[in-house]
Amino acid sequence: MTTSEARSNRRGDWDRARAVADAVLYEGYLLYPYRANSRKNQTRWQFGVLGPAGAVDAGIGEHDSLSAQMVVAPQGDPTLSVVVRFLQLQHRGVEKDVGGGQFEPVVELVSGEQSWLRWDEAVEREASFGPLHVGADLPQTLPIDVDAGTDIEDVDGGRLIRTRRALHAQLDLSAEPLDGFVRLTMTVRNTAPPAADKDDAIAVSLIGTHIIAEVRDGEFVSLLDPPASAEGTVAECEHHRCFPVLAGPPGNHALMLVSPIILYDHPEIAEQSKGALYDSTEIDEILTLRIMTMTDEEKAAARATDPLAAQIIDRCDSMSPEAMLDLHGVLRNPHAADGVGLIPEIPEGVDWWDPLADIAVRPEIDAVLVDGVRVSRGSRVRLHPSRRADAQDLFFADKIARVTSVHETVDGDQHVGVVLEDDPAADLHDWYGRYLYFAPDEVEPLSERNPTCKQ
Repeated sequence: MTTSEARSNRRGDWDRARAVADAVLYEGYLLYPYRANSRKNQTRWQFGVLGPAGAVDAGIGEHDSLSAQMVVAPQGDPTLSVVVRFLQLQHRGVEKDVGGGQFEPVVELVSGEQSWLRWDEAVEREASFGPLHVGADLPQTLPIDVDAGTDIEDVDGGRLIRTRRALHAQLDLSAEPLDGFVRLTMTVRNTAPPAADKDDAIAVSLIGTHIIAEVRDGEFVSLLDPPASAEGTVAECEHHRCFPVLAGPPGNHALMLVSPIILYDHPEIAEQSKGALYDSTEIDEILTLRIMTMTDEEKAAARATDPLAAQIIDRCDSMSPEAMLDLHGVLRNPHAADGVGLIPEIPEGVDWWDPLADIAVRPEIDAVLVDGVRVSRGSRVRLHPSRRADAQDLFFADKIARVTSVHETVDGDQHVGVVLEDDPAADLHDWYGRYLYFAPDEVEPLSERNPTCKQ
């Protein structure tokens, strides 16, 4: 590989990591475009907020720090580059032109079909450090300072005044050789003085804080699936309000994303998602449909809140039928591969909340054994409700149903999702995912040769 090819690949890996990091940065920023009088947009909630000193104890803000430890396998003299990314709150004031060079503060400024509301926006910020030699340059404490600012934008009938408070933070980096590896510790801390109230606290907070780190002449060790030689070192790593995952494509161990949201290694944005909606744990199709149901007046009111809200509405309004269909997801044939197994065992030592436990199961293709017969999506069963969890279950006795999914709870209880064959809305229930659930001992597999008779 030539030097230019390597540089291009590295840039592509960074672009991939940044795409995921942007989703982290704005997660919960808008809760999609509501009107300004909606409580959900008046009370925002995001991950990775670093408040000023004492904000938690005073009940007016978030903790002032997040920290993570990660493991590097050296391959010579490793160097480290770090980018700390966050949002800075920006207050948008609205003033009406009353003539004679005078302006009057207002809640809303309306000019024709355009309107602007007094609102809180945000500005993307990042601080880059390195490359630093892991052995010779660490430990270090590196300042992160963002200046205060004021911008004035003239609009029809008045002006918008955007103001930002100064931000002050620091990045602490240290390295510790350990059993042939190097354990890195990264801590981002808000160093702003104590705030007077909630508004003061959020104005000097770092919002959506996360870290992208790159190592050269070495590689990061996966904390979710470490090699046997690194298991002890990884087990001793500690994290506070964040978790590091490998951020490059599969096979790449040069990039790490330290995220306030729990992710899996090598995360990526689904190709069906054509743009961000900024909702916490967003589901593109549902939110897009919700936006499409808004009236023109509601859309105008939402556009007046935030430029990002306006972008979302414009994108949804111009979405093609093909793009909308893509949002419905990808259908996978559960019978495409032979030997699809039963509900997989969660690896020993993995907790139920660990991403590894989540990706190990696939309800749409997993199966369960009932009287020695494999039952999975597409299987036909006769129902025998016996646990009386729901009085309505009695109406389903001896009904024939089609299995849609197989599940297991964190307590190890198994459940079979079904839709009734004689239900006129069976296909609709399957499309919406509204299933009836029964324990394996409440279903009887039916013979394919004589599907209506009992075995």
